[in-house]
Amino acid sequence: MNREEHEGCTPRSTRRPRKLFFALFVAFVVYPILLSSQDRVAAAKKEGALTLYTTIAEKDLPTLVKPFESKYGVKVTVWRAGTSNVLQRAVQETAAKKYDVDVIHIGAPEMEALAREQVLLPITSPVQNDLQPGSVPAHRQWAATLLSVWVQAYNTKVIDKASLPKTYRDLLDPKWKGKLGVEGKDEDWFASVVDVMGGGETGVKFFRDLVATNGLSVRQGHTLLNNLVISGEVPLALNIYNYMPEQARKKGAPIDWFAIEPAIARSNGVGVARHAPHPNAAMLFYEYLLGDAQQYFVRMDYVPSNIKVTSPLKGIRIVQANPARSLDESDKWTALFQSTLVRRR
Repeated sequence: MNREEHEGCTPRSTRRPRKLFFALFVAFVVYPILLSSQDRVAAAKKEGALTLYTTIAEKDLPTLVKPFESKYGVKVTVWRAGTSNVLQRAVQETAAKKYDVDVIHIGAPEMEALAREQVLLPITSPVQNDLQPGSVPAHRQWAATLLSVWVQAYNTKVIDKASLPKTYRDLLDPKWKGKLGVEGKDEDWFASVVDVMGGGETGVKFFRDLVATNGLSVRQGHTLLNNLVISGEVPLALNIYNYMPEQARKKGAPIDWFAIEPAIARSNGVGVARHAPHPNAAMLFYEYLLGDAQQYFVRMDYVPSNIKVTSPLKGIRIVQANPARSLDESDKWTALFQSTLVRRR
């Protein structure tokens, strides 16, 4: 045994590769981030382009992308697809060491899956301090950009605003018998309300009591449920995305909404690819989506993750559904949702 091994030191033969690895890491990962903090805009303009993989609706992309391109002179090439396709492509290309994508924007559970596959780069940025609680996971490999918030919607011809429930427990009042409806696939909403109502068996018992006392009309699809509220067939719906009743209300439909707090939200997130070919442009776009672009998400009727931007749910406490739980325990909560709310009708 030589002296290095005996004293617990790293053998000289392995030091050089490790030093080389560290130098490469600094050169290709850390340095672009440090550079971007000093002169990110100039570096991004020099790169001139970035590639975005996303699920954002095609009609909404110009609203988000054009202001960025005009301001910074960086061309954004977009590949748009469904969530599973974006996830699969990003993972497969990383595994094949095909580094085409710079920025990825999809649902939070899928962003979490990309983080676990080491597709995304950990980022620390000042803009993260301006986000809603729960918007940045501990590993910092993605951050929430927008929130789809579940609210309660009611038919204004059937239900008096003064009689609306203020808490989930108020829904157990027998006056709501035969008047309540839910969308039948929102297991992450269900799991989050279980938490709010005490967690575990205590939280599940609330839903069992609700079904036993007042019943629940379970419907498939938020648009359908929203329309049934408008028609009066379902006087009060418990989990409709906030923009749906608001848009219908503005068109004159007999519908309005309120939020039992804490309101539950499902988020979409953004991350920078660990091997982004345009790292400075990617970082600039990441911070743009969490900062300047938040106003555009609001125009699309989403709730912004940035608390400095005026929100349609201003003043309402919001809790984001746990994306790691959605990823790891989907089968469990789907089965529990079905057995508690659907099959017991």
